[in-house]
Amino acid sequence: MRAPVSAPSLDSSLSTDALMAARMRLVLSISAVLAMAVDAGPTRQPVASAVWLAFCGYLLHSVLVHACTQGGWRHVQGKAVHWSDVMWFTLIVFVTGGVHSLFFLFYFFAILTSSFRWGFEEGARVTIVSVASFAACGLGTSTGDDAPQLLMRTTFLLALGHMIVHWGGSKLILQRRLALLGDISQLSNPRFGAGRTIARTMEKTLAFFKASHCILMTRDTATGNWTLRTLRKDDTCEHVGVETLGGIAESPLMALEHPHTVLSNRLPWPLNHFFARSHMHGPGAIGWRPEGRDGAKRSAAVAAMLEARAFISAALPLRLGEGRVFISSRNGHFSKSDALFLAHLMEQIFPVIETIEVLDRMASEAAATERLKISLDLHDTAVQPYIGLRMGLCALRKKAAADNPLLEDLDKLAEVASGVIADLRRFAGAVKAGPESSCGLVLHQLYSQAARIQGLYGIEISVNVEGHVRLDDRMTAEVLQMVGEGLNNICKHTQARRGSVRIGCRNGCLHLRIENESGEENFAPFRPRSLSDRAAALGGRAQVSRCRGGGTEVLIEIPI
Repeated sequence: MRAPVSAPSLDSSLSTDALMAARMRLVLSISAVLAMAVDAGPTRQPVASAVWLAFCGYLLHSVLVHACTQGGWRHVQGKAVHWSDVMWFTLIVFVTGGVHSLFFLFYFFAILTSSFRWGFEEGARVTIVSVASFAACGLGTSTGDDAPQLLMRTTFLLALGHMIVHWGGSKLILQRRLALLGDISQLSNPRFGAGRTIARTMEKTLAFFKASHCILMTRDTATGNWTLRTLRKDDTCEHVGVETLGGIAESPLMALEHPHTVLSNRLPWPLNHFFARSHMHGPGAIGWRPEGRDGAKRSAAVAAMLEARAFISAALPLRLGEGRVFISSRNGHFSKSDALFLAHLMEQIFPVIETIEVLDRMASEAAATERLKISLDLHDTAVQPYIGLRMGLCALRKKAAADNPLLEDLDKLAEVASGVIADLRRFAGAVKAGPESSCGLVLHQLYSQAARIQGLYGIEISVNVEGHVRLDDRMTAEVLQMVGEGLNNICKHTQARRGSVRIGCRNGCLHLRIENESGEENFAPFRPRSLSDRAAALGGRAQVSRCRGGGTEVLIEIPI
């Protein structure tokens, strides 16, 4: 199975932008020095030494930043670079005439680099500081007749800087939104099931909006029951709370108009008395409109229930039901573009999730029929031969004399056969019952496998489950099969007397580690073909390495 091709990371894009900005900074500083050299020609006024010192200092600064950026130094790719540019530009403007200096246009370079690399807030700070610095230089070097020119240039710097900052911030927001849509599209895998896809989508959405809570409510029209999913800030998708409710028609969460997207922000006093705090956007509408008195009361009830300062809510485009998603924040606020993007995101992912649910239901129905057939086949082809073997061992035991030295071995073999029969019957029952029983038998089956290995081969196997592991029926069967193959490899190909099985979930992956202590055999790198093929079929990988104690370790990683 081929790994998905990932999009270029944001870090690599920032490094490329930093190198481009360093080159342009160097070009800017060289052109400024050349301009001063031309201005200081034989027919021109001699340039003061302070001016040369300022321009040559900025040229040296630009050369050092370019060299360090090209060398890959992270320290010169941060926010301190454009703040140092602002300081140099202020010095240059001050020594070249203040309000009369044309070098005030250099401030736009710092505004451009800060806003297009770090977003609206950082660009706005640089713009305000640049305007204040230029105004301070103008007030310190100008007379009363220069006031109109100072006002005009300050206004020009502020207005054009605001436009640059707005477009730069929009560029970064679009990059983040495209990255989120790419991540969401990779999560849409039927192997993980619809529940896992919804949980990962909630996790990614919550992190993108930097919100406090994410609530997802869906209703199945066939049963009329509501499913409530909640996720808090800094929690992973494994911590999504799922509740099934009979009916919540009286809840404020469902009092909002169904097809509309709602945006609500708590405005500070006294702005809340003059401006609407909640707006709605209907399907096909051109713009937003304030909610009426009843809508404002409903939004206020939702905000009070969520204990949020701001929230956005969008309807889910479900063909077989209805539902809404809520993103709330206790301290921040949301914009209208955030609300529209949330609605667009739900329109992209939930049709895919419904398709996954249909495929999962079809696979479950087919698997139920197949499980019944397999359970009958297990009883006829596996359990019955072991029953015959046990009966033969019991008959042979009765024929043996009391002083026969093989009596103890016969009793042990009969006991092992009885244990295998019991395990096979439990396994056949679990197969027939389906996912309701298999998910709860993960740990029990691991202990049963460990006990079987110790009884047959005398190898002590320890089982450790790290954290909370949630697996569906298909993944449970695959894990048990891989553990069984790994333990059989220990018994057949090593002389170890101890081993361990560790299972846990970290960073969106299932980690299965099978270890054995160092034996007399020498370690040679190899590839477990069966385990590797099974892991690859699930989108993961299996690798073998040497443990610290000298033993062998098989690590299997499967994305879930």
